[in-house]
Amino acid sequence: MTGIPASAARRGTVPKPKAASAVRTVSLWNIANLLTMARLLLVPAFVLLMVAAGGHDPAWRSFAWAAFTVAMITDLFDGELARRHNLVTDFGKIADPIADKAIMGAALICLSALADLPWWVTGVILFRELGITLMRFWVIKHGVIPASRGGKMKTLAQGVAVGMYVLALTGPLATARWWVMAVAVVLTVVTGLDYVRQAVVLRRAGLAASAEAAAADRAAVAEGAASGQEGEERS
Repeated sequence: MTGIPASAARRGTVPKPKAASAVRTVSLWNIANLLTMARLLLVPAFVLLMVAAGGHDPAWRSFAWAAFTVAMITDLFDGELARRHNLVTDFGKIADPIADKAIMGAALICLSALADLPWWVTGVILFRELGITLMRFWVIKHGVIPASRGGKMKTLAQGVAVGMYVLALTGPLATARWWVMAVAVVLTVVTGLDYVRQAVVLRRAGLAASAEAAAADRAAVAEGAASGQEGEERS
């Protein structure tokens, strides 16, 4: 039995199978990308709030803290929404890390420019973040290094520390934020070094695998050539 009705077979009108469902296209204007765009737009707004009234007015600093906090919260949700609901786009892959580093970099630079945070702290964090971004491009053809627990702790510590510095705190809270920032800097350096180690290992493994594949291809070509030559001699 073929499963085709006899009447259809006699008329030569065999029903065609249904076409496979079209590949689902993800709109650029999805919720994950909109959150990323909002975070990018918050960067200039945050800078304006930070420098308003000379940069040390507690009220304006509170508004700046609110903008920074909203940006950090959207960072937690946009990537998760994109992965969970299959909303990953090329725009999101590029814009999301840019938005992350833009809001953090803007906050650090503003704080140092206002003399609230030493420039060396800003330099260490920005050097690490930009260096790791370049490192990703260096090893991307060999694989992707997943976010580690230490990396997530680093991001959380940086967000909390910078948020505390954005607020015009005094007394014990001002002392506490120094210790939180110290933890953030240590995690920044340690996780950065660990990422470099993993990147080097991944690149070496990728190069070794490529070399093995190339050797196997050469061996296959040589074997094929030898087989062809043997066939010609026999004929």
